[in-house]
Amino acid sequence: MGAMDLQFESTAVQHGQAKLNVEEHALVSLLSDENYTAEKIEDVDSDDYERLEKGIMQYGCAHYRRRCRIRAPCCNEIFDCRHCHNEAKNSIEVDAVKRHELPRHEVQQVICSLCGTEQEVREVCINCGVCMGKYFCEVCKLFDDDVKSVAGRISFTAPNVYLFESTNGVSVLPCGHTIHVKCLQEMEEHCQFACPLCSKSVCDMSKAWERLDEELATVSDSCDNKMVHILCNDCGATSEVQFHLIAHKCQKCKSYNTRKI
Repeated sequence: MGAMDLQFESTAVQHGQAKLNVEEHALVSLLSDENYTAEKIEDVDSDDYERLEKGIMQYGCAHYRRRCRIRAPCCNEIFDCRHCHNEAKNSIEVDAVKRHELPRHEVQQVICSLCGTEQEVREVCINCGVCMGKYFCEVCKLFDDDVKSVAGRISFTAPNVYLFESTNGVSVLPCGHTIHVKCLQEMEEHCQFACPLCSKSVCDMSKAWERLDEELATVSDSCDNKMVHILCNDCGATSEVQFHLIAHKCQKCKSYNTRKI
């Protein structure tokens, strides 16, 4: 291993540590929010955990990694997901009169990908006990094993007009958008702290940004001369800043919730 390889390995370790420290501070900030109530997560033993995790990320389609398929309530056919249904049923090969979209909130039946058991919509298969989606929303009939998705991915949460038809708790974010409390808890569990619709921070991140300032000061970066333009998701300002491998700081509000433009 050469000197350059060692330098990059060291930088990667520093980057990972900085990310963990910022996530820890953001989590404390979210949990201290008086409008947010955390749901206690029950412990499971090793056998249950192994059964729940079986086949994770091995099933699904181009749109989702999940361990179930759905029966479309509109045409009674089975598809990997609603997007697969919509692509098939809106193809130019389908008679225009017969084209249609799947009403996902009306889905009633799912089929376990591991054992093939058809059942009512639920998170854990009634037959083999596998978790059919690490993220599950009963209201939106959404299953997803890919929990590494960024917070801006709308399909990972459930903010929509159907929120107010649900008996599940609803939380209003600082940006004004609404989200299921359970979905917000899922975001917290995976250290995602931005609104899935507008990408604004869902809690006061100032302490996390201060900690990130400290972390970045200790991380070397070999791209001193490269500049990039960024857009701040929190205040909407644009800035030209020095490129960094970890994050870019808004020059107006000092937030690191930014993206390159």
